[in-house]
Amino acid sequence: MNFFDKFLKIDRRYIFILVAIGVVIPLVFPLGLAVTVSPPVKNVYDEIESLKPGTPVLVSVDFDPSTEPELGPMTAAVLRHCFKRKLPVILMNLHPGGPGLALAISDKVAKETGAKEGVDYCFLGYKAGGTAVILSIGRDIRLSYPADYYNKPIDQIPMMKNIRSYSDIGLVVTLSGSTFPDVWVAYAHERFGAKIAAGVTAVMAADYYPYLSTGQMIGLIGGLKGAAEYEKLIGVPGNGLKGMDAQTIIHLLIVLLIILGNIAFLLMRRQQRRGEQTRPSGA
Repeated sequence: MNFFDKFLKIDRRYIFILVAIGVVIPLVFPLGLAVTVSPPVKNVYDEIESLKPGTPVLVSVDFDPSTEPELGPMTAAVLRHCFKRKLPVILMNLHPGGPGLALAISDKVAKETGAKEGVDYCFLGYKAGGTAVILSIGRDIRLSYPADYYNKPIDQIPMMKNIRSYSDIGLVVTLSGSTFPDVWVAYAHERFGAKIAAGVTAVMAADYYPYLSTGQMIGLIGGLKGAAEYEKLIGVPGNGLKGMDAQTIIHLLIVLLIILGNIAFLLMRRQQRRGEQTRPSGA
């Protein structure tokens, strides 16, 4: 029995073990595989780089735990970039599943960078209403958020004293696993002229390229690869680059198994045909 015969009869549990190894090793020992930065991600980076220190950035964490593996790393990368550039960040949520994630990510990044709550960033929390909330921020952010997540009056937060509407905010970044970017574009951009950047899951990214071509979005971070690209730009490796290492290894493993499986199948079919041709007639 040759290699390919054995391959066709391999116990599937060995394949599961190979996949597990392919995932775990890059996560524990990052390989640092090359990542090419795409123009939409570079546009987000360049826009934040162009903002003067002290210019506020609004980051809306509009996702839940189901999409956190893709959107969490890009959220952390954007926060790191803003804190490095001394851009105060206003964190908020339009998705009810977002507050816990926003707190966990912002607390972690703040500890790593030394950012201070109330000075370098503040967390306003979740507010129901979606469209109504976005529109009210265009008039006065205090209409929807008279106080922050901890019930501290917004006027008592040092960084918020001179921030009232989109005209005081340099950039809005919506990080979403649903259609919230559409709502931000339709109301914050079209109604009030706010600059919008979005971070979405990989399967959603293609839907938002038309917004880039029309200028309704200044940039787009798509999926785990987009997060890895942003981490490369800011020079701080995180879960995005680690995840892409694991994803790349698994994709290569799957391709290799498909190739070997097809070769083995074709060889088996050839052997069967030869057997039929050499079989005596009437046997």
